[in-house]
Amino acid sequence: MSEEPGPAEQPKVPEASGIDLARVALRAAKEQAKARGEAAQQRKQARRGGGLRSGARADGRDPMPLGSAINRLIRESGWETPTAVAGVLGRWPEIVGEELANHTTPGPHDAEEGILVVRCDSTSWATQLRLLAPQLVARINTDLGHGTVRLIKVYGPSGPPQRYGRLRAPGSTGPGDTYG
Repeated sequence: MSEEPGPAEQPKVPEASGIDLARVALRAAKEQAKARGEAAQQRKQARRGGGLRSGARADGRDPMPLGSAINRLIRESGWETPTAVAGVLGRWPEIVGEELANHTTPGPHDAEEGILVVRCDSTSWATQLRLLAPQLVARINTDLGHGTVRLIKVYGPSGPPQRYGRLRAPGSTGPGDTYG
């Protein structure tokens, strides 16, 4: 038969003295104060509109330089080709030379067709540009990537007529046309 100690025979736990009681009470008070402080901090952050704040290490919420932010916007929006073409057109005098740039103006670029429109101020410069077009296409594509510009359409001083709107009346000469 096993002998279990009865209620009177259990080992005696020493009673807590005054200093031990004070330590226990102090520890409980500190834990309660810490809990109240954390709750107050959470309420304060909720009023400010969020729980997480940027810390000592870099994360996605940190500020970034303007150039990096713009490059990220261009990349995420898929605007790489239009901005690259605009950059090349901004350097038009460097690409074609000063003399040719003084008599030509690059126009719109059709990204789907790969066509760049260039207007010239005289027919002789238009002819000159038509002769140089294959070399210019190669030079532009070295900057932009192969196939960005496939064809340069050259217009002389008159160019095609301005079309206003998709629907046109047969025989009309444009918005200045009158009924008489």
